[in-house]
Amino acid sequence: MPGESAPPRVGLIGAGAIAAAHLDAWQALGAECVISSRTRPTALAERFGAEIAEDADALIDRVDIVGILAPTPTHLNLALRAIARGRHVVCEKPLALTSAEAQRMADAADAAGVRLLPAHVVRYFAAYRRIQQAVVAGGIGALQTLRLSRAGAGPTTAWFYDENAGGGLIRDLLIHDIDQALWLAGTVTSVSARQDPPSIDGRLSAPVTATVELTHANGVTSRIDGGWLGEGTPFRTTIEAVGTAGALAHDSAAEAGGTARASSVDADTGYLPPQTEDHPYRAQIADFAEAIRTGRPALVTPADGVAAVAVVDAAYASLAAGGAPIPV
Repeated sequence: MPGESAPPRVGLIGAGAIAAAHLDAWQALGAECVISSRTRPTALAERFGAEIAEDADALIDRVDIVGILAPTPTHLNLALRAIARGRHVVCEKPLALTSAEAQRMADAADAAGVRLLPAHVVRYFAAYRRIQQAVVAGGIGALQTLRLSRAGAGPTTAWFYDENAGGGLIRDLLIHDIDQALWLAGTVTSVSARQDPPSIDGRLSAPVTATVELTHANGVTSRIDGGWLGEGTPFRTTIEAVGTAGALAHDSAAEAGGTARASSVDADTGYLPPQTEDHPYRAQIADFAEAIRTGRPALVTPADGVAAVAVVDAAYASLAAGGAPIPV
């Protein structure tokens, strides 16, 4: 990264719905942005005044930080190419297709002396951060149970519904809440999962819902429910943390006056965590930029990204085993 007063040079690979949030966040820091996509992202580049690189390698050559926003199966290869050239990396969740691949990414970044941020943006939402801080401070006594949910209109791109191609409701959507459960309650020892309807040869049909139940090493249990539902379904998330001395809860619909809040950056984000006034996407990128500048850890570490994917691995193993608990 350039000197403290120079703007970072950032390249984003991928121009899907989440790209607008990343561009907005980096430009809020004064970054010079370049984007690359399999289809030339002219409209997105014009909207944000960004340049377009001819391909991923040309982009990596021009920047200090690479944001990987492309489909999950591409994450490992793109990250390793960027890391090999000494670039810091922000990688959208899930970090990789499997925990073994995610660990390979983390090890490569560590060996190269560059930073890797798994983009688990929900940690930067103020309401979730307040609950985590209160739990850590003992505000509800010893944590006993967690309930989390996340649902909305399903994505319109076909690969999201193909578990064999890196998609899947649990892998792509519920990983947000899996990361929250790990953040709040720590290491997971076993996972069970159910999905309705089940996938057929790895392909999902919408609408689809799933439940993932976690047992943590400290005895806490977490239940995570989610769904990709019908077109126009408002995006809504909830969290409830129950302890021996009280409970804390948040409902995004209640915060928004009874309806889901649309993104202020990009309106076509039905399945994405929406923007709120506390600008979580900007907070995420600002945290990473400051971590690079100072050498301190970011709020989300590579190990956090690996751990979340390991739980996802176990959840899919549980689905294949008819919902039986799978050790992590």
